[in-house]
Amino acid sequence: MELALDVRGLSKAFTIRHRSERSTTLYEAFTHWMRHPLQTGPKETFWALKDISFSLERGEVVGVIGRNGAGKSTLLKVLSQITQPTAGEIDVYGRVGSLLEVGTGFHPELTGRENIFLNGAILGMNRREIIAQFDAIVDFAGVERFLDTPVKRYSSGMYVRLAFAVAAHLNPEILIVDEVLAVGDAEFQQKCLGKMQDVAQSGRTVLFVSHNLQAISLLCTKGILLSQGRLAFQGKTQEAVDLYVESWFHKHSDCAGTEDLRRPGTGEMRFVSVRPEKEFFESGEAKAFEFRIERQRPGGENFYVSAHVVTQQGIVVAQADSRLVGYWLPHCETLEGTFRLLSPWLKPGDYRLDLFICAPGVGVVDEWEGATMLHIAPLLPYPQHAPDDGTALGLVFADFQWESAGAKRRNASQPELATIS
Repeated sequence: MELALDVRGLSKAFTIRHRSERSTTLYEAFTHWMRHPLQTGPKETFWALKDISFSLERGEVVGVIGRNGAGKSTLLKVLSQITQPTAGEIDVYGRVGSLLEVGTGFHPELTGRENIFLNGAILGMNRREIIAQFDAIVDFAGVERFLDTPVKRYSSGMYVRLAFAVAAHLNPEILIVDEVLAVGDAEFQQKCLGKMQDVAQSGRTVLFVSHNLQAISLLCTKGILLSQGRLAFQGKTQEAVDLYVESWFHKHSDCAGTEDLRRPGTGEMRFVSVRPEKEFFESGEAKAFEFRIERQRPGGENFYVSAHVVTQQGIVVAQADSRLVGYWLPHCETLEGTFRLLSPWLKPGDYRLDLFICAPGVGVVDEWEGATMLHIAPLLPYPQHAPDDGTALGLVFADFQWESAGAKRRNASQPELATIS
């Protein structure tokens, strides 16, 4: 057995400082500092990673999965030596190439050509090695026309294509990739997955973080499951995926428990409860959820909300952003309301509902991944039954009509329900 990576007792702690009142303007912050120059407020030690140990063999493709805040990105940053661990030891056997954030290692004022050489040097390559792979990098990224344009003028998609191409083609023994592939289009994501497979087949090692469980299942030979900064499982990919999926089927409390208090976001407002109107919904009916939001501390007034319906494979089926229907949160201490999902027609099965509170110019205020589960009953929203192959494809059911001269018309918007056999 030839090791590529050996991690022993890895831990990473961050110090979080709290203030009872948060300044909303520069003047308030300066005034507070002048009056209380030595006041630092209470401190809290947050362990993003705690006592993690695992080893990877050369040539393995390992998927790292877990909920938001589980420590996935922190683990990759520690392995990439972007940040130092608080405790533990890491032995890396080979050169590491990492792609953790869009444009990491790029200088915005330099051109794409110049950044290829800069990023290659950061990854430990000499000029001869970079020149040998230069044409392949440009061809893979598809940015030949813009090669001599400063990358500050690139779109986020062009950024990530070029960044991934550099990291993947400069022959790292270990390739570390975070969820940045979500920036690219579907065609580019397929190219990236294929390239990672080529890297693995050449005897190198890939560590891949993604919420797309389908990509993890297809690409990875092993899986690592993280939970609240700890290693929950290391082993076969499908077992890791199954354990992760099972974690969503535990009954969700009406209140956001201890784990949810550390949800991502700035935290001025939080979802504290969400409850589906029914235990099981039918595909073609509206799905209603009662929710409660509470203000945690002063700061800002223009908030909007968003909901994501997510499959067991981590695919976002639908996004419901309140800005699209002109709904903004009023300035109040508590808010109770109802979210109704009128479409699409979801296929029978189990979905999770992710909830977000956001603010323009600020970003995410509250991110509650897996706020509740959505169960769809095994009923077809169509007037006629058909064999399984009639509904086997696609993520959702379609509301559709077929019409032609002389054919019998049927109103598909008000269907009868047929039980799936």
